[in-house]
Order: sequence, then C-alpha cells, then structure tokens
Amino acid sequence: SKRAQEDGRLLALVRQSFIISDRTYGARRVWHDVLAEGFDCGLHRIERLMRRNALKARPRRRYLPPDRGERMVDAIAPNVLDRQFHAPAPNRKWIADFTYIWTAQGWLYVAAVVDLYSRRVVGWSMSSSMAAQLVTDALIMAIWRRGKPDSLLHHSDQGSQYTSEQFQRLMADHGITCSMSRKGDCWDNAVAESFFSNLKKERIKRRIYASRQEAKSDVFDYIEGFYNRVRRHSHLDQMSPHAFEQLTSPPKSEEAQSIRHHQQTRPHIGKHGHPHRAHAG
Repeated sequence: SKRAQEDGRLLALVRQSFIISDRTYGARRVWHDVLAEGFDCGLHRIERLMRRNALKARPRRRYLPPDRGERMVDAIAPNVLDRQFHAPAPNRKWIADFTYIWTAQGWLYVAAVVDLYSRRVVGWSMSSSMAAQLVTDALIMAIWRRGKPDSLLHHSDQGSQYTSEQFQRLMADHGITCSMSRKGDCWDNAVAESFFSNLKKERIKRRIYASRQEAKSDVFDYIEGFYNRVRRHSHLDQMSPHAFEQLTSPPKSEEAQSIRHHQQTRPHIGKHGHPHRAHAG
C-alpha cells in the first residue's frame, strides 16, 4: 500500500538519524532530523516506527537497580580465598558473581560460576529478577556439570543472594566451603569481575537488545560458543578453558564414571525452595 511504502522510506531516514547519533537519539530528535530532510510527518509516527523496529536510545546514564534483599548477617563468611586465584586441580576453587544487562524490556541479570583452575564458566543462569534463585540456579548447573565436588571452596561477594538460606543450604548439602569478599572490595573477586568485563567489552558493548530473550541467546553464545571453547586466555598460556582441560583431563574411563556420577547426583530445588538430590532409580 501507499502507506507501507511511505513507512519504508521514512524508516530509512529514521535509521540514518539513529545510527549517525551513535544510537543516542530518541524519537523527538530523530523526528527533527526527518523534518529537516523534508519528510512531513508527526512525532507519534516516528515513535511507532522506532518502537516497532527496536530503535531504543542508549540512556546517557542508567542507574543500576539496588539490591534490596535482606542480608543474613550470620551467613557472611570470612575471606578464605584471600585473593589466591590459582587452583591446583579442577573443582577446588570456584568464584561466583552476577551482573546486569540492559534490554528494551528492562534489566536481565546474569549469574556465573567460574572454575579458577581453567577459568571455565562451569555454571550460569539468567533471569529478569535478582532473587536468590538466580545464583542458586548457576551453582546447581555447576554441580550438575562437574559432579559432586570434593574439598571445594566457593567464593562470592556478600550480596543477599549468596547469604540467603536457599543458597547456603545448597552449599551445606554438598559440603562446599563458603568464602566471601570483604565488604566493598571488588579486588577480592577479581577473576569474576574480569569475566563480566570481557563479556561486556567483547560482546555486549553498544548492542541494543530488543528483548531479554535476545540478550539471553547472545550471552549463551558468548559463554558456550566462544569464551569456554575458543577464547584464548593469557593465564592459560593462550589456550581456551576447553583446550586446557582437555590437555589435563583424566583417562576416558574416569570421565565416563564422572558422567554417570553427574546423572546420579544432579541437585534439584524442591517446591519449598530447598535443594535436594534426585538419585537415579
């Protein structure tokens, strides 16, 4: 139709203005650019086209959502890790944290668990909420993937998610020693900070996600398709985490036994939010 053809020409001008502004212009500024090009239309039409095509301006300053969860003071653990970021073997030291990613639908929260031995992301979780379930799911994935840990130290910050009863119970049920950063000291969890910094710098920076699902797919691709299997790490003598673990992996018979063990000990969260293990019948 004639209207659709006009929308097509108008959208080209809208995109041109939006891209030239480095994705900082909202509908009103784009509208003035369109008018200057001699295309007579209303502001609401520009708003509709930008909304339909996920052309959402990057805010000049976006305030991060505060963590309003109640911290369980009794659950705050000492800094056992003490910035000793070297691990002699897999599943001896895991570090954990979560971050925020902006989408057109609002914030997406991404939690990750990293094995300090190979810098591999062994567990991750994504949600529209920063509740305790977010970090609990990431740890559940790590335990399921790596098997029941033995003599494992888990390090995080003092956030309410990590001090929650739900998360602490999961660690206690699996005999995991808890370590936490000192209050306000990001260097105590520098490896986790580095992972999220790389995620944002190498994949997320300047991207505008139209939906949380789009962001989830991109983060999944970065973690499982690039970071774990391809990305070279200076700490690993320029090998990827996957290649490093392959180089130091146990014999196949032990791997098969480990896989069977994973299947028998995969943890689950019960209906009341308490984790337990479901044994194979």
